[in-house]
Amino acid sequence: MSLLIGIHPVREALKAGRPLERVLIAKGAGGPRIQEIVDLCRQAEAPVRFEQRSVLDRAATDQPHQGVVAWAATIKYRDLDAVAKGAKLLVVLDGVEDPQNLGAVVRTANAAGAAAVVIPERRAAGLTETVAKAAAGALEYLPVVRVGNINRALDDLKKAGFWIYGLDERGEQDYDLVEYNTPTVIVMGGEGKGIHQLTRESCDVLVRIPMSGTIPSLNVSVATGIVLFEWKRRLRTV
Repeated sequence: MSLLIGIHPVREALKAGRPLERVLIAKGAGGPRIQEIVDLCRQAEAPVRFEQRSVLDRAATDQPHQGVVAWAATIKYRDLDAVAKGAKLLVVLDGVEDPQNLGAVVRTANAAGAAAVVIPERRAAGLTETVAKAAAGALEYLPVVRVGNINRALDDLKKAGFWIYGLDERGEQDYDLVEYNTPTVIVMGGEGKGIHQLTRESCDVLVRIPMSGTIPSLNVSVATGIVLFEWKRRLRTV
């Protein structure tokens, strides 16, 4: 089972029809958002218990839970071939290790209209409670694919007609000037290391975000949002 912590993850799981084994709500918690969860639980026939806040604190291992935690069926990784069919945009993460960043990227990718996020099996964050909370419910709607080899996956996507754009500080073109061909793959590197050399060689184009300040890089989830919403803006103007 997977632990969901906080109002957004639990609400979106209920709205998406994900089976919940049980839901705990802190005694004394109220307001329209809590009432919505109670109503959704009744509609889904999901068991609800009202417990002392200390019980939820222990269940959430002292993570902020906003008075709501739940146990749900574990989200399964999806197959790359299945999510690639008909997709216009995929996001590939080359070794993002921070679960908060992975969750934020999933949330951003969903908002930008990506069909899936692809992550490697090794040396990278996987799907955890922390990721689910940072994604704020987006994991209920955006598939996550886990592959054994990122470069092999990129080669397969190329054969399927995708254009591969990697974000790298040494990129030849600015992200807002390059022409994006569809279907598109945006490749983002891990924290501190960026895209690995073999992954760079698998990209059709390397793009960069011009920086004006003294800090030479951006958080990966912030950089992902900048590039994805530029891609989205371009698509709308075609």
